[in-house]
Amino acid sequence: MSSQNPSEPLWTPQSVLSTLPYPPDENSTSPVPFFHLLERLKTTKREGWRRFDINSGESISDHMYRMSVMTMLAPPSLASRLNLPHCMKMALIHDMAESLVGDITPVDPITKTEKARREAAVMEYISKSLLRGVPGGMITGDGILAVFNEYEANETLEAQFVHDVDKMELLLQMVEYERTHEVDLDEFLGVARRIHLPEIQEWAATVLKEREDLWESRQEYSTARESQ
Repeated sequence: MSSQNPSEPLWTPQSVLSTLPYPPDENSTSPVPFFHLLERLKTTKREGWRRFDINSGESISDHMYRMSVMTMLAPPSLASRLNLPHCMKMALIHDMAESLVGDITPVDPITKTEKARREAAVMEYISKSLLRGVPGGMITGDGILAVFNEYEANETLEAQFVHDVDKMELLLQMVEYERTHEVDLDEFLGVARRIHLPEIQEWAATVLKEREDLWESRQEYSTARESQ
């Protein structure tokens, strides 16, 4: 099921590319056009925070960068069972489609099925139109597509770990914005309940304790002010 209005043309990567002043060259043997596309991840903000007037917040690539660093510090009980370089790649690839799709949030009027269709279409475009003729270093265009599809299927331990890290990174950012913007972002707390691996649940518990201490200290400060 798609949420798209039947009277509107079907969303495609080309429908976005046609609006860009400098769309990337296709079918090149150079990775440079792909590198230019990645710039959009640096400049596109994560939309969930904007509803709370955090308009100069993190970009999509900010989010993926910290995720990739977090995978390097997987707890030993997990690290011994994981292909960590593969997890780092997955963290850096999992939101790559948002370079053209944008950051679609659960409150947007787009179904999960339509969101997945759009993202898959962008990853096909990257793999086939931008990277097909580019010699691989650590990874090829088909390799990038395979890592993305593995993440979406969420069947391997690596994919499950990176999904949990994705949620964990959001919890970190939630508390950091609450500290700096003095805003209550409790609507994002449900993410913690969707973390599955016990080791990452432990990380989440640490962050949630930080949050609890933060709000307790603010309540104590507010009470002290009122009693003066």
